[in-house]
Amino acid sequence: MAIKKKPAKQKVSVFGGSSISATKVKNEFGQIFEKVLRGERVVITRHSAPKAVFLSIEEFNALSRPSVSKIDSLSAEFDSMLARMQTEAAKKGMAVAFHATSEELGEAALEATQSKRG
Repeated sequence: MAIKKKPAKQKVSVFGGSSISATKVKNEFGQIFEKVLRGERVVITRHSAPKAVFLSIEEFNALSRPSVSKIDSLSAEFDSMLARMQTEAAKKGMAVAFHATSEELGEAALEATQSKRG
């Protein structure tokens, strides 16, 4: 009479998927791969500690996609700041600053400090 082995219980991880040891992944890759293709996440552990996650390419792409709105927002902010720095007054001020002596720069810094206090 053959003794039937009970299937090993899979732990449910905090990530919402199965938690499986790296050894089991190595030995049962095909079955685990099918789970992932059905939409399940699989957390791979080593010595009971989570080390990697096996997930579908769709889920990976969704997680990896940069947020377009944040990029657009930062780009618009940069463009606005650059436009403010490109005015004629700003260009003249920078030309004066680049051609100023160290004494002139020191005096301008003191004047700016005193005007903020007064």
